[in-house]
Amino acid sequence: MNVAVIGANGQLGSDVVCAFAAQGDTVTSLTHHDIELSRMESVRMCLGKQPLDVVVNTAAMHQVEKCEQEPAEAYAVNATGTRNLALATRELRAALVHVSTDYVFDGSKGAPYLEDDAPLPLNVYGSSKLAGEYFARTLNPRHFVLRTSALYGKHPCRAKAGLNFVDLMLKLARERGWVRVVDDEVVTPTSTSQLAKQIVVLSRFDAYGLYHATAEGKCSWYEYAKEIFQLTDTDVRLEIATSAEFPAKVPRPSYSVLENHALKIRGLNGFSSWQEGLCEYLGVREPSHSQA
Repeated sequence: MNVAVIGANGQLGSDVVCAFAAQGDTVTSLTHHDIELSRMESVRMCLGKQPLDVVVNTAAMHQVEKCEQEPAEAYAVNATGTRNLALATRELRAALVHVSTDYVFDGSKGAPYLEDDAPLPLNVYGSSKLAGEYFARTLNPRHFVLRTSALYGKHPCRAKAGLNFVDLMLKLARERGWVRVVDDEVVTPTSTSQLAKQIVVLSRFDAYGLYHATAEGKCSWYEYAKEIFQLTDTDVRLEIATSAEFPAKVPRPSYSVLENHALKIRGLNGFSSWQEGLCEYLGVREPSHSQA
């Protein structure tokens, strides 16, 4: 299969390239230097250079505060860029895999979100990503739109100074010996490695549509940090904080748990628990004290 991965040098994109290559697929790695998503001529020219069966879009403007400050740019990349990809891939008769976010919801449900729950973004980032979803879903019938949450992986995340949450916690523990982490925001930490493998699985089927794609289970950021420190035997004083202590410049959902309902009813869900994904990332065995 011929696959193009956009954002191939990013945290998720790097793992997607490896996951397809491991299956023997021919992979074209594309970065911002190769393709400008907001310009249709760039998208058509870049993707038209070779036959393609699948195009995976992991690129996005996802710095939440920057999106709020520069909404036109956020929409140019996250919405118009996805529109351009959807049109170009339809013309090429290629499937489009587009990665979206839990930030399309406001977090008020208090229970895992299903694919058919009504989205209600709280910020420009979530709104621009939701617009991109609609373009992908309406303009290319052969689409997979995957919403995910709290990604971390072995490759640097440029939007977060190269540090994911796991690495940041371990760095702060080494440097300070104590860490305060909020316990009133709930997420599902999801390994980019597992998400990349899930994308490969979906690409082998014609079960097009909207999917939630996260690890199983949920935890607060405090519980996440606690598990990190326990698994790595890190000597640190971990304290509970509230989100009120760290006022955000941009509103964000306090509950970002997604249920992989569509994957499960099709028998395609390949995710393990968030604890197992974390163990895999850290290269350790899961202890019996892991929290649900």
